[in-house]
Amino acid sequence: MTAVPEIDLSAIPEDQRAAVAALLRAHLDLRDETAGLKEVVARLEHLVAELNHVVHGKKSEKLGEDERQLAFEDLETAVAEVEAQKGVQGPRDARRKSPAAKRNRGNLPAELQRIEEVIEPASCDCPCGCGRMHKIGEDRTERLDIIPAQLRVIVTIRPRYACRICTDGVIQAPAPAHLIEGGLPTEAMIAHVLVSKYADHLPLYRQSQILARSGVDLHRSTLADWVGTAAFHLGPVVDRLAEHLKASTKLFMDETTAPVLDPGRGKTKTGFLWVLARDDRAWGGDDPPGVVYFYAPGRGGEHAETFLTGFDGILQLDGYQGYNRLTRPSRKGGSPVTVAHCWSHARRKLREIFDRDGSEIAAEGLRRIAEFYKVEAEIRGCSPDQRLSARQARTAPLVAAFGTWLQGQRRRVSAKSRLGEKLAYIHNHWDGLQTFLADGRVEIDSNSVENLVRPIALNRKNALFAGHDEGGRS
Repeated sequence: MTAVPEIDLSAIPEDQRAAVAALLRAHLDLRDETAGLKEVVARLEHLVAELNHVVHGKKSEKLGEDERQLAFEDLETAVAEVEAQKGVQGPRDARRKSPAAKRNRGNLPAELQRIEEVIEPASCDCPCGCGRMHKIGEDRTERLDIIPAQLRVIVTIRPRYACRICTDGVIQAPAPAHLIEGGLPTEAMIAHVLVSKYADHLPLYRQSQILARSGVDLHRSTLADWVGTAAFHLGPVVDRLAEHLKASTKLFMDETTAPVLDPGRGKTKTGFLWVLARDDRAWGGDDPPGVVYFYAPGRGGEHAETFLTGFDGILQLDGYQGYNRLTRPSRKGGSPVTVAHCWSHARRKLREIFDRDGSEIAAEGLRRIAEFYKVEAEIRGCSPDQRLSARQARTAPLVAAFGTWLQGQRRRVSAKSRLGEKLAYIHNHWDGLQTFLADGRVEIDSNSVENLVRPIALNRKNALFAGHDEGGRS
């Protein structure tokens, strides 16, 4: 860094000394600010290099979706820290003139409570002695505040009354019904524990620690009792919701692992959560979206058959072979279902090959599938008839050409190669991949239900495992 030259202020005319001194101070401020910003830039360059490695590096070293989001959050945090540092280290005039951040300004809901804090000047008397000054306007700013969750005790008092003259007895209002009779929690408290556990992915031991900071000592086993009681009482609600969903003509289904503690073996076994969902928003259906999760100790197709008892319609899903029994005349619990397979999964198979070795065949397959999705993007939100008409006119020829191309490539590629296996996957599910061409209500993929599986993955990561099969069901 270039040293600041020593300047003899006595050699400068007296009327210019103040200005020169101010310039010297400004130069020193800028030098210090530059040094600080260089450190910040070096730090950000390091963070960006790490993120580039995560996003574009080897597949085995890449982060998952949730981990990647955490990385981006850290980058945004670092940038905010830089901005704050610039505001502190910059010249005084620059700090005063720097505009305030405007993100989310004006987007605070109107129904939020507003608490006005009026800050008056120390004195409203005119400095010239003219008297009291008059208000000519005001500046209003809004900041978002929060009151942390407040624990409180609901005290229920039921007075008893008796007559001083007769002996007809004592009267008292009956005690209100509680979910846990004689228990400590209100229904709102139980709901909070459930939402924290299953929606915010906070295991019970963490909730116990959070409550302890407020001076309330509740062991995780107590919270577990509350969750179990709530699960029992909510069971009929879930069953009824499942009945409503199974009355639909088209549903999505998927499954994901749920590690469960296996007592006596000292390790976990693999259970499965099956997701049954309805989402007709893409074609303006009248039924609201809904989802039900079922637990089973395994992934066998018999579990799907049991969960879908009473459903007769179109089932959108991935290529798992366990669902094949649902399409057979021997299916238990209903007529054979019509299966709609997922083009997103087919695309993913080709993408794996292309990412690994840049296969031109895989690239051509991806390009052709992209044409299907281009049509889907244009007709999203249209009526089923409009979607069907567009698909038959525009997408059906593309799918037919894809099928011809697929068979040609299968003859060229070894069936035992990785690419051959991926092409065989698409071939084996070809009938189900064409279902969306015959019904405007059917989606081209099952991404809707896959998005509903992600919260389970977060809960699985935070809670590690369920304590037993009944815990999986809860």
